[in-house]
Amino acid sequence: MPNPKWRHSKRRKRARRTHYKTEVPQIATCPTTGERHLFHHAYMVEGDLYYRGQVLIPGNRVEEAEA
Repeated sequence: MPNPKWRHSKRRKRARRTHYKTEVPQIATCPTTGERHLFHHAYMVEGDLYYRGQVLIPGNRVEEAEA
């Protein structure tokens, strides 16, 4: 593997790395729940797991019996 012939300064190295930036995440709004979430990610709303507006895994709910 080739090695550099001359040592690069810290300034030169850091100047090159300034161009590596993270992108702003894409945020969507669910049409069913109105919850804001990341695109292509599942999200929790009131104990239910949603993906693309549909319930994947319903949450554990304890329904109270009428007295």
